[in-house]
Amino acid sequence: MKLVSWNVNGIRACLKKGFLDFFNDINADIFCIQETKANPDQVELEIPGYTQYWNSAEKKGYSGTLALVKDTPINVKNDLGIEKHDSEGRVIALEYPNFYLVTVYTPNSKRDLSRLGYRENEWDIDFLNYVIELEKTKPVIFCGDLNVAHKEIDLKNPKSNERNAGFTIEERRGFDNIVNHGFIDTFRHFNNEGDNYTWWSYMGRSRDRNVGWRIDYFCISNILSSNLKSASIHADIMGSDHCPVSIEIDI
Repeated sequence: MKLVSWNVNGIRACLKKGFLDFFNDINADIFCIQETKANPDQVELEIPGYTQYWNSAEKKGYSGTLALVKDTPINVKNDLGIEKHDSEGRVIALEYPNFYLVTVYTPNSKRDLSRLGYRENEWDIDFLNYVIELEKTKPVIFCGDLNVAHKEIDLKNPKSNERNAGFTIEERRGFDNIVNHGFIDTFRHFNNEGDNYTWWSYMGRSRDRNVGWRIDYFCISNILSSNLKSASIHADIMGSDHCPVSIEIDI
C-alpha cells in the first residue's frame, strides 16, 4: 500500500496550487490531509475511485482533517472521544482488517507557548493513550502534522529555537514517549541525514534556502517494521508551507 499525508494549509487554496496534479501522480491507496480549514460543502472535490471522510472543526476556516481512500474501511471514527479535544477536527481513525490508520493534526503550542501546558499535559498524553488502546486490537499506523521536530537533526537552527513552539523540551519529550512505547518514526528508520524537512516558514525565503523543520510524520507499530518498504519526503511539491510525506508498506 502507498500511504500519503499532507498538511495542505487550506484545501481550497491548495486545490488552486496544483494539489490534484500531485494527488493523481502519487496514486495513493490512502491520502490523509491536515489543516483543511473547510467543511465539505465549501469544497468542490470530485475524485473518482476515492471515498472522502471529513472531520471539520466547529470553528470555521480552522484546523480539520480529511482522508481520501480507495478501499472502504470497516469502520471510521472521528476524534478521541474526549470532549476537551474534540471540537477542532483533529483526528480520523480508519479501521481495516489488518491495521488502523489514524491521521492527526496535533495542536500547535502557539508562539507565546500559551498552549504548551495543554499540549504537554493533556493532548500528547491522551493521543498516545488513544493509539496504544487501538494497538491492543491490531497494529497502528498514524500520520500527520505532529507539530514537533524531534531531534536537533530535524530542524535547521536547533540552538536558536530551543524555547520556540515545536522544539521545546516538553514537546520533544512527548515524541520521546511515542518512540519509547515502540512506535517507529518511519523516515528515520531509513534515513539519518540532516536537511530533510517538511515545513518551511513563508518568511525570509526559507524554503528556497531549505531552512526548515521536519514536523510531519508516519509512525507505525513496531510489529510492522518488517513490512515497511520505504518512507519519503516530497520536498519538491509546492502548494502549502508543508510538503507531503509518504510510506510504502505491505499490509
